[in-house]
Formats: sequence, C-alpha cells, structure tokens
Amino acid sequence: MHSYTLILTLTGGLSAALVFGYFTQRLGLSPIVGYLLAGTLVGPHTPGFVADAALAEQLAEIGVILLMFGVGLQFHIEELLAVRRVAVPGAISQSLVATALGTALAVFMGWTWSAGLIFGMALAVASTVVLVRVLADNNDLHTQAGHIAVGWLVVEDLFTVIALVLLPALFSQTSQDGPLWWALSLTALKVTALVAFTAIAGPRVIPKLLDYVANTQSRELFTLTVLVIALGIAVGSSLIFNVSMALGAFLAGMVVGRSEYSLRAASDALPMRDAFAVLFFVSVGMLLDPGALWSSAGLVAGALAIVLIGKPLVAIVLVWAMRYPFRTTLTVGVALAQIGEFSFILATIGRELGILTPVATNALVATSIASIVLNPIAYRTIRPLERWLRARPALWAALNRDSGVSSDLKSSPADRSVDPAHRAVVIGFGPTGRTIVRLLRDNGIAPTVIELNVDAVRALRDDGVDAVYGDATRPETLEAAGVPRAGSIILGSAGMANSTEVIKTARGLNPTIRVLARGAYLRDVPALKSAGATSVYSGEGEVALAFIEDILDNLGATAEQIDRERARAHAELSVEG
Repeated sequence: MHSYTLILTLTGGLSAALVFGYFTQRLGLSPIVGYLLAGTLVGPHTPGFVADAALAEQLAEIGVILLMFGVGLQFHIEELLAVRRVAVPGAISQSLVATALGTALAVFMGWTWSAGLIFGMALAVASTVVLVRVLADNNDLHTQAGHIAVGWLVVEDLFTVIALVLLPALFSQTSQDGPLWWALSLTALKVTALVAFTAIAGPRVIPKLLDYVANTQSRELFTLTVLVIALGIAVGSSLIFNVSMALGAFLAGMVVGRSEYSLRAASDALPMRDAFAVLFFVSVGMLLDPGALWSSAGLVAGALAIVLIGKPLVAIVLVWAMRYPFRTTLTVGVALAQIGEFSFILATIGRELGILTPVATNALVATSIASIVLNPIAYRTIRPLERWLRARPALWAALNRDSGVSSDLKSSPADRSVDPAHRAVVIGFGPTGRTIVRLLRDNGIAPTVIELNVDAVRALRDDGVDAVYGDATRPETLEAAGVPRAGSIILGSAGMANSTEVIKTARGLNPTIRVLARGAYLRDVPALKSAGATSVYSGEGEVALAFIEDILDNLGATAEQIDRERARAHAELSVEG
C-alpha cells in the first residue's frame, strides 16, 4: 500500500505540475507559479485528489539537497568579485532592511521574535531561478545590470547558507544543556571542520573519482557518480558533522564546480535535480490554504509590500547612490523584487524547528506566487519608463549623474577582441580535430574545442587553446563553448552519434553560424544537410576526389582543370552546399 501511495503521489503531483507549469509558461510566467498552484490543487486544502503530504515532503528533501548542490556547482566567485563594490554592500543592506521589516511586521501581528526573524529572512532572499529567467527573457543577463543582479544574488545565497547552519543552533535550545554561546561555538567548530575537510579532501578525491568514471565513457555511471557525491556528502555532513545537509550539498557542488567536470555535471546529472525540485515546489504548494488567506490578508499584503516596494527601493537607492546609470539601477531593483526557492527552504527549517506556524508558511507561499507573477510584468515597464524619462532631458540628466563607473563584465575580453568570423567551435579532438585546430590557429582563427576526453581538454588548455569538457548534444555545453558568438562550428568526428541533434541545437543558439559537418559515408550527407549543415564532407567522397586529382595530375592536367573537375565532383556527390 505504501508503494502504491508513493506512485500515486508522484504521478498526481508531477502530472499537475506539468499541466500548470505548461500553462504558466505559455502565459509568460515562471513555471514555478504553476508548480506551486499544482501543489495547492493536490493538497489537503482543496477538493479532489489529495497527495500524501508526508511522502511529498520526504521527496522534497532530496530536491533541497540537489538544489543546493546546483547552487554550489554554479557558484562563481569571479562573478561576485567583478561587481563586489556594489553587490556586497547592496545585498547586505537590502537583506538587513528586508529582514528587519519582516520581523517588525510579524511582531506587530503578535508573533514571537524568533518567528519574525525567520519570516523576515525568508522575505529577504530572491529566487535565482526567477531572476535569471527574467533577465534572460529580456536579453539583460549579460549586461552590466545583469551581472550586478547575479552577483547580488550570490551574496544573498551565501547569507541563506549561513542561516541554514546557524538557525538550528540558535533555536534548538530545548535539546541542549549549555548556553547559547556554547551552542554557536560548537556549530562554528563543526562547520569549520566540514569546510576544511571538504576543501582539503574534496579537490584531491572527487576529481580523481570522476576521472575514473569518465574514462568508462558511460553517461549513466557519470550521472550516478555525481548524484552519489551530492547526496553522500550531504548525508555525511549531517551524520558526521551534525550540520545541515543543505550546507554539505552546497560544498559538494563547489568542489565539483571547481573541476573540469562542472559543465558536464550540470548538463548530465542535474536534470534529475529539476525533477526533484519540481516536487519540492509542489510540496510547498500543498501547504497553501486558499481559504485561510482572507483571515491573514493583512499579513500577506504587508509581506508583498516588503517584497515589491521595500526591497527594490533599497536596491535602487543604493545602486543609484553609487553613481550607476539609472537604467541599471531600475533593472537591478526590479529584478530582485520577488522571492522563491530559498524562502521556502528557510520556511521548511522554521517549521521543523517548531517556530513558524502554518499561517506564516501560507503567507510566504502566497507572497511568492504573487511576486513571481508580478515580477515579469513590472520588468516590462522599465523600457517605457526609460523612454518617458528620456523625453524630459533635465530629469534624465539629474537621474544619470556623471558616474565614471565602468561597465562591469558587459562582455568578456574574448567577446570584445575576437570577431565572430574569426571564432570557430570544433567538436572532437581526434586526428582530424587536431589538424583543424592547428590550421585554424595558423590562420588567425580562435578555436574552442568540445571534447569528452578530460586528458585532451587539460592538454589543450595547457597549450593555450580554449577547451570545454562536456557533451556537445547539450545546449549548455555549446553555449559554454561560445556557439552563440562564433562564426563556424565544425563537427570533425566521422560517425559522431547525434550529429543532427548537435547541428539543430547549434542553429537554435546561432541561426547565422556556418556548420561544417563530416559524415562517414555518402548516405549520411542528406540527413546532415537536412538538419541544417552548411557544408558536409564524407570520407567516401573525399577519397574519390583524392584519386581523381592524383590521376589528373599524373596525366599532366593543369591546376585549373583539376579545380574544375574537383568542383564538378563535389556537385555530383552533393558533398558541398
């Protein structure tokens, strides 16, 4: 009966998430809204099918671990350092103000200070998923404002990780005999021991383990290894060091993220994270009681005011005071005006500690849904507002003071210095790939190699060639290799599996890119050209051409005659388009 309930909960929850996620996506909203609404639909507070909340919550714990692993995997200290002058003080100020406002609101509603503190912290941290989605949809992710917002969020994420560690020590005093300072000191010691162990042992053990598994060329084993690392370190952190599993997962992600395997781990192993993350959002949605919202309307309205007005106002004032362009100021402020996954993680901790009530969780879920729905709409008002302000030169000039602030990371150095026509992506570094790379470099074209042999990737990087370890069929791998900014992509391996899929994905990322593909046989040519290849070369065709050229040369044909016959043969063989 238990297994039947599990299957029913999984099927019902995921099916509802699929339907609602699809419709919210089509409406231009984040699918997270759909997942939360799906959870409400299958939850105990609405009529119809009711999923097992306890089972959903247990599965959601795996989602939290994998979410935190993904955060650690994608944590780039370079992004934070590039915008640290504004992101660090900005995130600290905004987090403190939002937490203080949330705490004051909760205390005003008659809650305890401890409940108010957790409620305020949950209102302070924005959703990474929503922020990146909104910035990407408006082509602002790789702009000055986008990098500031992402760096800002990195700081907020770090605060949340710290909170996940400290909250049990602060509020689990019922199970401890010593004073608060002793509990905090003991927690700090355990966390330091875990971080030290992970920092010392992780880089020595995990990359070697991944080396052994990667050499098997088995995608399933690699995916399984990454999941075991994430879950194993998370569980070990709890059992051995008695700290949050979320912290262990975050540290595990950081270790893998610093290795050559970060991209492949993100593209191969983390789709499972997405499935469990959906279950996490569904389990949170199951906590929403729509009927109880009316009785706590004042709380929800106050929380929404903090998220939609208080947080962005603090960000706008601070970024503008640091003399950034006004459009950058508005973009950062509006992008951060929402809450999501980390708020729910904090709320989960609060419930487990017996501090947050169902009313608090209900208000947080309702606030999150409303803020995620309104955030893209608010973001679309930035450009019309900018046009309106530009039509008033005096006001625009007052808002855009001479700044002298550089455009942080508007584009990478490679983006500025290399013209797309002189950038090529080469898939595969076999004998043909090596020759292609050498000839490209000799002719002033910057190559980036995608390869699944980690030793070859390391050798290329040592030789000064940009190389990406990953599966070329994954859009993330092609993006990391710079396909959207390249002039050509070359599939240099004959008989490469899923070549047509790679070509279609590359075309989707960059419709104008020249795609040069290699087929093992002439029969492969039509499929490759139909997928979008600009030119296709087959081993059979090129061998035939080489024979003809040799014979003509031996008979004393001129260079012009040989070129003419070569062109005719290419046309007859349909090798080149």
